[in-house]
Amino acid sequence: MAQPTFFEQPPSSTLAEIAAFTQAHLVDASRAGQQVRGLASLDEAGPMHLTFYDNLKYAKQLASTKAGACLVSARFEAQVPPHVAVLRAAQPFREFVTVAREFYSSALRPQSWFGTDSIAPSAIIDPSADLEDGVIIDPLAVIGPNVEIGTGTVIGAGAVIGANVRIGRDCNVGARTAIQFALIGNNVLIHPGCSIGQDGYGFIFFGPEGHLKVPQAGRVLIQNDVEIGAGTTIDRGSLRDTVIGEGTKIDNQVQIGHNVTIGRHCLLAAQIGLAGSLTIGDNVALGAKVGINNHLHIGDGAQVTAMSAVKDDIPAGGRWGGHFAKPTKQWFREIVALERLVRDSSADPKGEGRE
Repeated sequence: MAQPTFFEQPPSSTLAEIAAFTQAHLVDASRAGQQVRGLASLDEAGPMHLTFYDNLKYAKQLASTKAGACLVSARFEAQVPPHVAVLRAAQPFREFVTVAREFYSSALRPQSWFGTDSIAPSAIIDPSADLEDGVIIDPLAVIGPNVEIGTGTVIGAGAVIGANVRIGRDCNVGARTAIQFALIGNNVLIHPGCSIGQDGYGFIFFGPEGHLKVPQAGRVLIQNDVEIGAGTTIDRGSLRDTVIGEGTKIDNQVQIGHNVTIGRHCLLAAQIGLAGSLTIGDNVALGAKVGINNHLHIGDGAQVTAMSAVKDDIPAGGRWGGHFAKPTKQWFREIVALERLVRDSSADPKGEGRE
């Protein structure tokens, strides 16, 4: 039995055509008619593949690659083997992605898993729901009362959309996702297994007598062009709304607490935990497994290293990391000093020979 490829294979393209829709320059014009039929990494590419190189770590793979053509910067151009056609680019990986988006456009936006082109017979749609023309509902999805869904949106199998939720146009809600108390903009991609709009974690501590639950009466607001990874949870607000800003991209298994505000065009990697009522500015990048305490402010353009624990505000443009997080230059100096102290102590545990 042949192995499936899942995505439609791209048509053959010439190097001249690839150069035309990228910002790359084909160094040897005589190879303009050379055909490319796919993309591959340096170590797996064959004569019909296009690859890229922009990291010295992979110099050995470049030297032995069997690729037909390679996107590469002028800095590394001379290292490309003679049998490989050179496409010179200032940003090789970016141009490689440009080609990939052209070749595999169907992979950019999730589609119905079952080839559904309207509403599956097994879907449950409340009569009061308002679905524009062109909405696709996969099998066993449930659409609640007074829900509004815009044209071009796909609701995955087994998804549950609670009462009064509004979802804009050209969105995708992944299978088994549950959404309630939320307003969602246009072109939002929500991958499978997300939970959006559930209770935030709010309790008053009473000790041995138990704990008093705080009502979570807010909403989740998700602006246009947001992407939310599989298994992510976004709590609704209590006193104010939880807000995800335009263009923000969230990885898998991220926890966003109640009343959190995330700005525009932020990048949040996997397994981040954001405690309640914190504010993140625009264009912030958080590495995987970052944890941020509640009621903090992370300034515009800040970056936090993976696996850091943040307990203090971070100024705009700050580069922080560590446990607990601090400016990375300070953090690195402390690491070096500690390593030197341990090394010196191990070499001379009694302090002998020191001045």
